[in-house]
Amino acid sequence: LKVDMANQEKQSGGRKMERLFEEVFVEVCAPTLRGIKPSNLFRYQPQNRDKLLEALDFWNRELEPSGLQVRALKECSRTGAFLILVYREEWLHFILGKISVQHFLKKSGYQMKKTVDGFLRQLSNRLCLEHDFPHEIGIFLGYPLEDVVGFIENQGKNYTCSGYWKTYGDPQEAKRRFDSYRECTEVCREKYRQGTPIIQLVKAA
Repeated sequence: LKVDMANQEKQSGGRKMERLFEEVFVEVCAPTLRGIKPSNLFRYQPQNRDKLLEALDFWNRELEPSGLQVRALKECSRTGAFLILVYREEWLHFILGKISVQHFLKKSGYQMKKTVDGFLRQLSNRLCLEHDFPHEIGIFLGYPLEDVVGFIENQGKNYTCSGYWKTYGDPQEAKRRFDSYRECTEVCREKYRQGTPIIQLVKAA
């Protein structure tokens, strides 16, 4: 996750905020926009905080009819950077409703909620208040439970495959999944560069 965020910052290089935000939005969130991943998270350092908040509000309105939400999970008081989650609410609701996932989150200190918003508020609080990064965030990003648990129990070691995250199950299945994310991102990025509006890249729920 930190590597992906570092790469995003390298790509930011001094261009206008409005353009840059949309570029990062497409480059990081293409799998979610196209409906092959429930959510994506990215770090964004705005030149102007108010303009970023306006952009988030705008994209929430634009994407809501397609079942997508855009949410700022954290604003760093020191750097002014934001952690922004783009997610498909119905898909995330399905994941968070699984008994195995709820059992894991309860053991991790979460209170059981009926809504995605209720869980995301708790995640946001942990991101903002806790010193250690909450590794259960992988659940909210659509990582398989076995990968999240495996990462925590093995402290990030002994993984079977490493790509968008470290996996602890079938490496071939993980590779196919990562390849589909990469292909989706490349296609969306190229279409965006050719002038396709973001809203036309979105697959409706």
